[in-house]
Amino acid sequence: MHDIHSIDELGTILGVWAHPDDETYLSGGLMAAAADNGQRIAVVSATAGEHGTDDPHTWPPERLARVRRWEAVAAMRVLGVDDHRWLGLGDGTLADHDPIDGAERIAKVLVDVDPDTIVTFGPDGITGHPDHRTISAWVDEAHRMTGSAARVLYATESESHAERFTPLYERLGMSMDGTSPPVTATRDLAVDIRLSGSALDRKLVALRAMATQTAPTVAAFGIEDYAAWVAQEAFVLSTQAVPGNRSRPPRGHGPR
Repeated sequence: MHDIHSIDELGTILGVWAHPDDETYLSGGLMAAAADNGQRIAVVSATAGEHGTDDPHTWPPERLARVRRWEAVAAMRVLGVDDHRWLGLGDGTLADHDPIDGAERIAKVLVDVDPDTIVTFGPDGITGHPDHRTISAWVDEAHRMTGSAARVLYATESESHAERFTPLYERLGMSMDGTSPPVTATRDLAVDIRLSGSALDRKLVALRAMATQTAPTVAAFGIEDYAAWVAQEAFVLSTQAVPGNRSRPPRGHGPR
């Protein structure tokens, strides 16, 4: 790893995401390892992802929101996360939401949790999804508003991961805006996690708990490629959100 040499160094972790399953896809292994270390973890989902379906007849928004919340409870239980918060905003509406209100909602959680590390989307939103991009902007603004001492890590993709999976992304149309996910040179990654064995199995169980979202992707990829796809979690240090004061040591272990 470039900047952070162990998950212990991340201390208390706050994940801020748009939809339930974002956190598991992009940081499930990281969260499980931190939970096993006794580090405090909190996760925020801005929406319940109630429009995340190609079959709204079977999955009307009210039903899908309810089921996705249940799925998230199951996934967080597998990963060892017991602090999952919801902002209650509408799926697909974040870009049109008052940005000050959005940032203030996140700022309240940031002050309450007082994390050492925030994990979230970068400005690219990984897939270009407007909700993802908006969350990134809100986190940066909340960080500025509160003068937080936390480092901010943006989810990204390593060069080797992109080389293997970009053709598959293109075939399956996984980008929202026609662009590929952001790619970061391995030497520039702040966190580079490669899951295998029971750690990978644990993440796969958590993802399969979110079956309304993950089952079609598992079917499209095939289980071997899907497992390889989710086995790496990579983050780059934000240059937008500069910590206000990093003088304190990480307070990662034990209850707070």
